[in-house]
Amino acid sequence: MQTGDAPEQPESVRKTALYGTAVPADRQRERLTDGDVPVAVYGLGKMGLPLAAVYAETAGNVTGVDIDPAVVETVTAGESHVVGEPDLAELVAEQVRQGRLDATTDGPAAAAEARVHVIIVPTLLDEENEPNLTTVESVAADIAAGLSPGDLVIAESTLPPGTCRDVLQPFLAAESGLDPEEFGLAFCPERTSSGTALRDIRGQYPKVVGGTDDESTRAAALVYDELSANDVHPVADATTAEAVKVFEGIYRDVNIALANELGRLADDLGISVREAIETANDLPMCQLHDPGPGVGGHCIPYYPHFLLSQMDEPMALTRTARAVNESMPSVVVDRLDRELAAVGTDLDGASIAVLGITYRPGVEETRASPALGVIDELQERGADVAGVDPLVDPADYGARPLSIDEFESSAVDGAVVVTPHDEFGRIDWDAAEPMVVVDGRDATELEETTHRVYTLAGSRRGRPPRPGARSASSEGDANPTDAVSEESDGRRLSEDAGGDSPNESAANRTDGGTDVQG
Repeated sequence: MQTGDAPEQPESVRKTALYGTAVPADRQRERLTDGDVPVAVYGLGKMGLPLAAVYAETAGNVTGVDIDPAVVETVTAGESHVVGEPDLAELVAEQVRQGRLDATTDGPAAAAEARVHVIIVPTLLDEENEPNLTTVESVAADIAAGLSPGDLVIAESTLPPGTCRDVLQPFLAAESGLDPEEFGLAFCPERTSSGTALRDIRGQYPKVVGGTDDESTRAAALVYDELSANDVHPVADATTAEAVKVFEGIYRDVNIALANELGRLADDLGISVREAIETANDLPMCQLHDPGPGVGGHCIPYYPHFLLSQMDEPMALTRTARAVNESMPSVVVDRLDRELAAVGTDLDGASIAVLGITYRPGVEETRASPALGVIDELQERGADVAGVDPLVDPADYGARPLSIDEFESSAVDGAVVVTPHDEFGRIDWDAAEPMVVVDGRDATELEETTHRVYTLAGSRRGRPPRPGARSASSEGDANPTDAVSEESDGRRLSEDAGGDSPNESAANRTDGGTDVQG
């Protein structure tokens, strides 16, 4: 739709509209930042609340919408229910105090007042690994109930390519009674990591925008040019923008699968594959990710299915990558089984502690966490499984809960390091009874202890998975090993491990433990 083609609108509508208006762009920017353009953000979860707060500090007139009354009550009280996000609680408190941010469970009412509608709710998979758009469509129904000519709808939820064009636009038009040319619709993928949400939204990465028509792209670009300090990158259309986000996730999944496949060669080669990867990455054309016990989070394990479920092409590489990454928890348990057997212990009936239940250090999120697969596999093989995690209750995931102190004093047969939380840095390994430790993250320093250690893919300092073992068939002896870690996502589980955040290099070559672009 070209500017000026919209039906005649009342002055009260025209003065705040960003789509299809003859108002000059600089005046539109003024109205947006002066609070004259009401914004509704639908979904106040881990990414939605930070986005709503940044919209509030930019636009000054934001209503957050969530179906959970407890979430709404918390936000309206000026508090944040999202943990692990630096400065978010303070930003929410300030925006609510100034009257720039409010919250409600009444989506249609919020839609009736808003001129910009931002969708940021999850798109999950059903039991057949098909994208489930139920939540997105529910939000779209609320928006349609209050949609007015000149409104702009922005989807930040990750969607299968073609959803804005083929699903959302026809749905919004049919439910609202408006012609598709009377409102704008754009896809602007969320590029945010848990733990750095405010930094990322404010401009850590370029913002991609693509609309169902040129005017939608223009209006969305205007909005994000105000929100973000980084470049705004318009693309041809909404479907292209949707593909950008999905492609980012698939690239990482395939790269991680390659790293995991190479990592599994460490035993046969008798080397540290981690050291080989780190050294290979000295060349800019080589950017191998880190091997690990699997891929977790609400992004990478899901997005490949957004294409696999609807494309005629076989996509054999993408399918294989998914299979490799999904197999890694079993691989880890296989290694544990072998190392226990070497010291005369049967996994069936053994007591095993899983260190780290969440998918990423310091983030209270367990969706698709590799630890869940490790727990399931251990239990299927007859092990008694305990869990240690400072952020969640392992009992909720089928493991007997242990505190760090209880772990130190427990006579377990083995431990699997899945997610290296900073808190694990205070584990006194010398105080623990000798055990087999399978370190899936190259995160321990146990060379001076009595524990038998196997480091998946070897250590970055060049030690093979089990020092002295030249191949998988070399069982070696039951003597303590000296697997040493230089770093794992910027963290070590030694007593002097620091609490610094992962650096950019570690975060961008992730094994799924660091979900940079959620």
